[in-house]
Amino acid sequence: MAVISPEPDSTSPRAPEFNMLNTHQIEMIQEALRSVGEYGEVRLVVEKGRLRFLITQKSFDTLKWRPGSLDQNP
Repeated sequence: MAVISPEPDSTSPRAPEFNMLNTHQIEMIQEALRSVGEYGEVRLVVEKGRLRFLITQKSFDTLKWRPGSLDQNP
């Protein structure tokens, strides 16, 4: 199991340890980050201390839009 521990910030309250990701989940997150392209979001949903869902949302720059470009993969 991979452990991700952010550096504590002296100005913020101490967050609970974040050690719930395994290698498979990290690879899934990396794939999701690649899939959103130039603009987008990757959200992680945690239930009962465990990663339960990964949500991706693609966004498009309206100034760069060309007909048919929304159907193409980046």
